[in-house]
Amino acid sequence: METVGTSSTDDEPSRHQVSLDIETLAKSVKAELEISYAFSDTCCIYKVPEQLREVNEKAYTPRLVSIGPIHHAKEKLKAMEDHKRMYLKEFLARSEVSVEGFIEFIKENETRLRNCYAETIEFNSEYFIKMILMDAAFVIMFLLKCKNKDFSGSRDSIFYPPHKSVDVRVDICLLENQLPFFILEELCGLSTILGNSPKPTLIELTHGFFSKEWGSWAVGEYWGKIDFSEVKHLVDFLTIYQQPPQQQQNEELEVLTAPSVKELHQAGVKFVLSSSKNLLDIKFDRNKGRLEIPRLQLDDSTEIIIRNMQAFEQCHGLYGYVGDYIFLMGLFVSASKDVEMLVENRIIENWLPSNEEVVQLFYNLNKQNSVRGRFFLFKGLIKDLNAFCEKPWNKWKANLKQNYFNTPWAAISVSGAVILLILTVLQSVCSILQVG
Repeated sequence: METVGTSSTDDEPSRHQVSLDIETLAKSVKAELEISYAFSDTCCIYKVPEQLREVNEKAYTPRLVSIGPIHHAKEKLKAMEDHKRMYLKEFLARSEVSVEGFIEFIKENETRLRNCYAETIEFNSEYFIKMILMDAAFVIMFLLKCKNKDFSGSRDSIFYPPHKSVDVRVDICLLENQLPFFILEELCGLSTILGNSPKPTLIELTHGFFSKEWGSWAVGEYWGKIDFSEVKHLVDFLTIYQQPPQQQQNEELEVLTAPSVKELHQAGVKFVLSSSKNLLDIKFDRNKGRLEIPRLQLDDSTEIIIRNMQAFEQCHGLYGYVGDYIFLMGLFVSASKDVEMLVENRIIENWLPSNEEVVQLFYNLNKQNSVRGRFFLFKGLIKDLNAFCEKPWNKWKANLKQNYFNTPWAAISVSGAVILLILTVLQSVCSILQVG
């Protein structure tokens, strides 16, 4: 009995300690819940998912300048910090608001700014605000200098030797290298740096930049019809351009596949450069066998721009129109001959070293690409293309035209042979009749 009693007494501190641990843990959990949840409604800037990054890490990593907190203070990007200070000095000199006024405004919006990032930002308030001001001023001044070289002095090595602007143009379009667009707009408005009324807005300035740099992806003809009022950042700005000309019906396709360009050609499909500048505006006329495709410019930066729009679509849960376009083009160009035919028809403007690199580009882009069958933008198009190619008459007609009537001389030769054959048959018939 004594043993039992002693055991009961010894257990009391243990039970009390358990109670204290639970209370401490509960307080810790409650304290963490007081912190703004990273994936808030305003969250829009993400780290690229690892499965995408593994395919091509360089496409998501800034080469020269960091914008925002994700790549801030990385050793290879520190050289541009002096440039940021120079641009901030110019920005403040051209503004009617003091540096204190800008800092106060950023401080008032600090929580909103932090909530735009999916990752928790570990910087303290002072460091975070200073970084936002420096980087925002840099982006604004860079866009202004791209539009008007008068803003650039001869000492500006971004626009003058060694011409770093090429790398900066790409770096500010990376998903992990973004500032919320609202802070750029607000600081621009406070500074009046764009001039007095009537003045261009930051949206118009950004549109001008994208139209010049990424013409294939900045659809000027739809400029007045697109709502940029809720744009989240520069990558979102590019993604908003990618709007289909018309909505597709929700229908399932058993298999999302389509013939290659060469196979379509062999079935009698004619490739025509579309007058539309919207890359998504691909049309097929079943009666005439005409496939109209807008021009696509490809260069060393194309993969980077496409990949970052693709990553944003996947992270933000958007419709995936960029992913759909990538998938369709991957079906079309499975060999260098496919690319060659599109280049000949001026549909692809290829600045890459070879046609084979275009094939490889779309092959790589389709690794980890996300396509939803029911909502696939081009399901009606590939359904019509498959149906056209399955008709034997279309293939026979195309084969006859491509192999026997592909030139005027070939047509004359075939016609002559047919006439000769007919005359030979008639002569034989006449001979038989005469004998009879």
